Amino acid sequence: MDSVPQVSQSFMAFMKEAPDQQKAWGEAVQKLDAASALDPRTEEIAYISVLAAARLDSGLSFHVKHAKALGVTREEIISAVLLPLPAVGNGVIQALPAALQAYDGE
Repeated sequence: MDSVPQVSQSFMAFMKEAPDQQKAWGEAVQKLDAASALDPRTEEIAYISVLAAARLDSGLSFHVKHAKALGVTREEIISAVLLPLPAVGNGVIQALPAALQAYDGE
């Protein structure tokens, strides 16, 4: 596995076509990360849940691979994807195949 997970094609386009905005976005993300009381592993699990709930599948591969590198298990990935099920409904199950594909390295 790569030491740095690959980002989505959409994010690649963002980096290429809007470098100033991407730099500002990256700085904001770093500051928010520094302000978080969560450890990196827990933060990735929570973020995967948010992506599933918001139906933002394009970011799943990156964050699942990063979570796996931090020691998150396949079962924990499944639980993270399905955690928002009672709150937002069965739309989260659409994220499950993409998350497992990223975890399994396919």
